[in-house]
Parts: sequence; C-alpha cells; structure tokens
Amino acid sequence: MTEPLATIEIETHPEPVGSVIWLHGLGADGHDFEPIVPELDLPDSLPLRFVFPHAPMRSVTINDGAEMRAWYDFVPHAETSGTDDIANSAELIRALIEHEMKRGIPAGKIVLAGFSQGGVLALYTGLRFEHRLAGIMALSTYLHDFSSTETEMTDANLAIPILMAHGTGDPMIPVMRAATSRENLIRLGYDVRWFDYPMGHAVCIEEIEEISRFLREVL
Repeated sequence: MTEPLATIEIETHPEPVGSVIWLHGLGADGHDFEPIVPELDLPDSLPLRFVFPHAPMRSVTINDGAEMRAWYDFVPHAETSGTDDIANSAELIRALIEHEMKRGIPAGKIVLAGFSQGGVLALYTGLRFEHRLAGIMALSTYLHDFSSTETEMTDANLAIPILMAHGTGDPMIPVMRAATSRENLIRLGYDVRWFDYPMGHAVCIEEIEEISRFLREVL
C-alpha cells in the first residue's frame, strides 16, 4: 500500500471552514508556497486550512535522471509523457481530499491548487473527482491529455470554477500551451477565469491578489 503524502499545514484561524490543497512544482517541496498564505490577506471570517504536500521522490528524465520531488516524470516533446505517474499521484491527492472530508470539511469547501506540475495534477484530479469541489487554481500549467479528460471527467464537477494564471514570457511552459488548455477546458464546459502577466515561470503580486479574490468567492 502506498504511503500517504507528508504535508505541511497552516490554518489562518481556528476552526477552518474550508481547505486549500496546494501542490508544488517540479523539484520544489511543500514549503514552496507556505509564504503565500499571509500575503493572501484573507479575513478572519474565512478561516482556512492550507495543506501543502511533498511530492514523491522520483527520477526525472528532463533533468538527466536526477532524483527529486516530482508528481510525474517529464519527457520533453512527448505530449502524454508521465500519464501513469500522474494517475498514481492523483490517487495520493484524492486521499488528501478525502482526509479533509473526514475532518469535517465538505468537498464543496475544498479548493485544489497547483503550480506547474502541481497544476497539472490539480486539474487532472479535480476534473475526475466524484464529489463537487469548490474550485481549482491552475497556475503556470497546462491540461494533460485533453481526450482522456473528455472521457473521464465527472458530472459532479461540470462547470467548476477554474482560475488559470500564466506568465507571457514563461520559458518552461509556453503561454500558448496554457491558452490552448484554457480553450479546451471552456469547450468542455468549465468556468475558466484567465489571467496573464508579464513574467516568466513564477507568481507575481497581482496574481496573488486574484487568487485571494477567487478563494473569497468560491469559499
């Protein structure tokens, strides 16, 4: 049996009414987005639990086979590379969602968020989850395998709000790849809110402000 993911948790106020499960990018870990929590400037009237899991360690082809934290192996120029890893990681993330539900947070008060590889997993897991979630935040990322998404998406999360944000100068995931993902998600009936910024593979202050607004709206 696969070990559950180790996580870091931050509660903005006692007795949280919602949870945000936030997935880091390739080679980072759960600490990567810890500093963003106070910057969101959320009101005490919206107490949230932020869950930052550490991805498993694995060999990554694009980095010459080096071992690092990654949600999936990435092979350049292979459109559906990492599919098996993504499916396996999605099961670990599903377990985190279910754990939050057992702690008393309804699925409709849980947001999946992710940056880069983490965003791929947030979309993959959220669109296939059998209970309605509050929303998905897909930051500097893309939709993996449109055709399988169309086949496997659940009715429970049709038209779920999705925040997508991307840097127009992103050298890792070109903005046009993200924009194509946006159009595909809209074609599938999702409520996509799109923001782009003059930056690279990163997160900026204006984006953090939009994330804060999104969380206040959906939670």
